[in-house]
Amino acid sequence: MRTMMPKLSCSAPFAAVLVALGSLTAPAASAGVLSTLTGTWGGAGTATFEGGSREKLKCNGYYRDLGSDLSMVIRCASPSGAKIELRGTLKDNGGKISGTWEERTYNAAGAISGSAGPGTLRVGITGAITGNMSVTFGQTSQSVAISTTGTTLRTVNISFSRR
Repeated sequence: MRTMMPKLSCSAPFAAVLVALGSLTAPAASAGVLSTLTGTWGGAGTATFEGGSREKLKCNGYYRDLGSDLSMVIRCASPSGAKIELRGTLKDNGGKISGTWEERTYNAAGAISGSAGPGTLRVGITGAITGNMSVTFGQTSQSVAISTTGTTLRTVNISFSRR
């Protein structure tokens, strides 16, 4: 039985979280430990909503080094037909992460802040939603865990691999 994702109550917050995800998993080559992630990635995962309903996800990420910044685009789709286009810019200043994100389909935006170390990234996101994100990564894979408050979206878990 397929769970439908309501467009108004879940899609905008979901999009905001994924924007933050894309912004965080794709630092510029000059960004130290996070430079490993620059390139093209693909993955699958799940989103869990209030009440326990789940939605499968397929995503592609494209990350481009802009010198001291990173440009990213993440496109995701769910079986229910929800489509999201996420864009962002991220800065890594000696392990301190900051940046901005936007989701163009649902017109949501916000800020990102946190820290990065070898193979790990821990950040908070603000704006249309608030939440926390933990990313572990290596040369060929990444694992992302997101939790949110103030929305019907509760968690997002995605495994990415390099394409």
